Amino acid sequence: MNVCVIGSGGREHALCYKIKQSKKLKKLFCLPGNPGTAKICENLVVDISDFNQIYISILEKKIDLVIVGPEVPLVNGIVDFLSEKKIKVFGPSKQASRLEGSKIFMKNLCKKFEIPSAKYFEIKSLEEANKVVDTINVPIVVKSDGLAAGKGVTICKTKDEAINDISNILKGKFSSSNKVIVEEFLEGEEVSYFVITDGKNFKQIGTAQDHKKIGENDMGLNTGGMGAYSPSLIIDENLEEKIIRKIIIPTINGMEKLGCPYKGILYAGLMISNNEPKLIEYNIRFGDPECQVLMMRLKDDLLDLIISSIKGSLDSKKTKWSKDPSITIVAASKGYPESFEKFKEIKNLPNNQEKNIQIFHAGTTEKNGKILSNGGRVLNATVMLSDLKSSRKKALELLDDLEWEDKYYRRDIGWRAIK
Repeated sequence: MNVCVIGSGGREHALCYKIKQSKKLKKLFCLPGNPGTAKICENLVVDISDFNQIYISILEKKIDLVIVGPEVPLVNGIVDFLSEKKIKVFGPSKQASRLEGSKIFMKNLCKKFEIPSAKYFEIKSLEEANKVVDTINVPIVVKSDGLAAGKGVTICKTKDEAINDISNILKGKFSSSNKVIVEEFLEGEEVSYFVITDGKNFKQIGTAQDHKKIGENDMGLNTGGMGAYSPSLIIDENLEEKIIRKIIIPTINGMEKLGCPYKGILYAGLMISNNEPKLIEYNIRFGDPECQVLMMRLKDDLLDLIISSIKGSLDSKKTKWSKDPSITIVAASKGYPESFEKFKEIKNLPNNQEKNIQIFHAGTTEKNGKILSNGGRVLNATVMLSDLKSSRKKALELLDDLEWEDKYYRRDIGWRAIK
């Protein structure tokens, strides 16, 4: 079958890398893709916010299945749009996408179906904010209701800081929403837990731990993610049983009861404390850079799993994983996540000939045969060897060898798991 992956980041390059291995694949497209995906499939230069143009490209290229990478088109209803036109598409509907598109929707779901999560307050005015903030101990977590490209959550160390942040969101700091929720701060260790679901059945497709902070020792500003490793070492059989029973099953059943069954990838961001899981947030797609490490370790045919999800036959599938751990280290433009320069040439890129050693492209572009930086997070060195320490060493060697004056990356990715 002809398949199209929508998106242009490292996540989408990793999805293309994995789907390319499928025996069910005839031809692979990425829309719009990047210079990395161009090496393994055909890029279609289309604006992913223009659903009509996407549809035209699908018809022109005789595409049988569309796989949506990023959250924005999902929240904006691309699955509904293409489904109405009888195009097979993998991902949640617009209504189901509220799990990520609205923090308030997600928290209300947790409350209704008794899914363990942080205590929260929905804030509609500054007056209300002052009353609520006085009742909570610091640090206080302030979240914008809508999508904010990973920048909509602030952990405030003082009550004044919390009020200031709430005020900015209420005034429209983020275009997606001016609604706010305030949460109690959860202590513990964060993990990412991924399932693929057909709306009723689900299969676990990986665990990971990512690193959000720009600086080593998890210091500095939040980013979209500076690296990840898989599997998460803190999820044992006992904890996984609790995650499934207390969080995953009530969510999938709850969404069906609400009349918006969830189909696609469900990514639970969890806080683990005293071997008990609490839900921090849901994402409606693979994480980036978590997807990169998951695609390395998944032994199954991803395309086959996706087709089973669409058909509603996931219960007949089993998922298998490599026992070897995988790590990805993100190389960013110097200055990210604040101001940075684009269009810096990158030389000495490896040819990605080894299956378990890859550099996935994210914020890159090609001009006159040269690869240039074109974003904050630019490249993802992803390696799977027999142990995490060796994998990290190799990933760092790949990045150290790059000739690129503005590169920046953390050397301590995986520090919790590498002693």
